[in-house]
Amino acid sequence: MEGSISTHVSNKSSKGKKDDLYHVIHKVPYGDSPYVKAKHAQLVDKDPETAIVFFWKAINAGDKVDSALKDMAVVMKQLDRTEEAIEAIRSFRGRCSKHSQESLDNVLLDLYKKCGRIEEQIELLKRKLRLIYQGEAFNGRTTKTARSHGKKFQVSIKQETARLLGNLGWAYMQKTNYMMAEVVFKKAQMIDADANKALNLGLCLMKQSRYEEAYLILEQVLQGHLQGSDEIKSINRAEELLGELNASLPQPKFWDDLGLDDDLVKGIDGLLNVWSPTRSRRLPIFEEISSFRDQLAC
Repeated sequence: MEGSISTHVSNKSSKGKKDDLYHVIHKVPYGDSPYVKAKHAQLVDKDPETAIVFFWKAINAGDKVDSALKDMAVVMKQLDRTEEAIEAIRSFRGRCSKHSQESLDNVLLDLYKKCGRIEEQIELLKRKLRLIYQGEAFNGRTTKTARSHGKKFQVSIKQETARLLGNLGWAYMQKTNYMMAEVVFKKAQMIDADANKALNLGLCLMKQSRYEEAYLILEQVLQGHLQGSDEIKSINRAEELLGELNASLPQPKFWDDLGLDDDLVKGIDGLLNVWSPTRSRRLPIFEEISSFRDQLAC
């Protein structure tokens, strides 16, 4: 009898460990509530439509409404039901706790980007910045915990302000309001400079045909002077923008006045393209071209 009891306890313990492992692997909560069923459908069964049904049931039943609303909006976005997700957050965020409002705003921003609702995006970003200036962001704390690629890290008010300004600058870029975008990007860089915002500022200046200023900013990234400059993504984008910048520069128009043969002109143009520095402070060889022209004129 004593042995059978021991075996029963052992089996029960083994089953409990398997259940724990199952929930850890699939990252689903325990229980049988609507929210748990929704997460199971989303993460285990990979059935987003069923997950949305149970998320709605969870919201209506008051079961983890904060998480259910946010998770449902994310699933809807994946199914290209973005407008529906926006309306869901707007309609039911009043049922959510105060500390969840910031994360719901972040989901809304992603949804606005997804469906191109730039005006709403700008207004929401301005509202989030006002909360920071009024000391109401982060629920009164100076830092908050954020997640990226499954890792937790701390974000300061300073970093969040710069991030929001960077997003606001990009939103103005989408509206081709480059002057406003430039002002916002520069303010963001003053607060917390990094390679990504610098590249966006460089692109903004290129859109205004201010190539020399843009070139110097791209050089800061390529020479590793900014946070994130060493990331391959930043390097590739800087080199891509540099190529676009060089291609956008006006071509010298003095060849025709010299009466040179077309083949010779093409050859010189090709030499100048090779000669044009990609990582030099000189932008790009117009001083050399002007000097060459003056010599020929003599």
